Amino acid sequence: MALPVSTSVTGTPHIAARPGDFAPLVLMPGDPRRARRVAETFLRSARQITDVRGILGYTGTHRGVPMSVLASGMGIPSVTIYATELFRHYGVRRIVRVGTAGAIPAAVSLRNVVIASAAHTDSSLSRVLGDGVTLSLAPSYRLLRAAADAAERDPSAVHIGPVFSSDHFYLDRPALFDALEHRGTLAVEMEAAGLYAVACAEGGEALAVLTVSDHLRTGDALTAEERETDFDRTLRIAATALLTDD
Repeated sequence: MALPVSTSVTGTPHIAARPGDFAPLVLMPGDPRRARRVAETFLRSARQITDVRGILGYTGTHRGVPMSVLASGMGIPSVTIYATELFRHYGVRRIVRVGTAGAIPAAVSLRNVVIASAAHTDSSLSRVLGDGVTLSLAPSYRLLRAAADAAERDPSAVHIGPVFSSDHFYLDRPALFDALEHRGTLAVEMEAAGLYAVACAEGGEALAVLTVSDHLRTGDALTAEERETDFDRTLRIAATALLTDD
């Protein structure tokens, strides 16, 4: 399905949308194709509002409420760019990352959902935002509570706990993952800490709701196509959290 495109181009260095094009509520997958799929199958009457550098963004409605989706690309530097510009320049109030993650403990399986109640990281981001302080990177409690409530209505295989946001996709440090598991960390991914840090700095609200796409211990993994399409439960929980009452 071809989606209508906004034709007037303005915006930031990384987003070509006009003022008012983004809704205050934003779903944020990493993959631009996943953003397009969200627009085509989850939002109603969605129109494309940006495609700078292939990062696709759309605005439509969900349950009658305006809602946008914008890809973030991969990694903390990329997500911090897009989240900052959304909060700072487009009046966005809430962003929920809908991404993938690699499970660490055996209790978390492929296709399970992980709601990130905190984001540990090996990035310098948690230290550079406050001189002499290592920030605790956490989501909005309001969004976290709403996501937890939504998970109770759809309870199969949903886990709530910390994740590890790494700067290194091919990190090979078994002892580190053992230590993280021992301390209750559920999964590893690459963006949640950056999103939480930006929300803290910009006065916005953020949360990460993640589909488990692979497992660090077993080596099991979803295919590239499954990573793109198999996240309906994650989307439902994320959108419900976005719509929570103020």
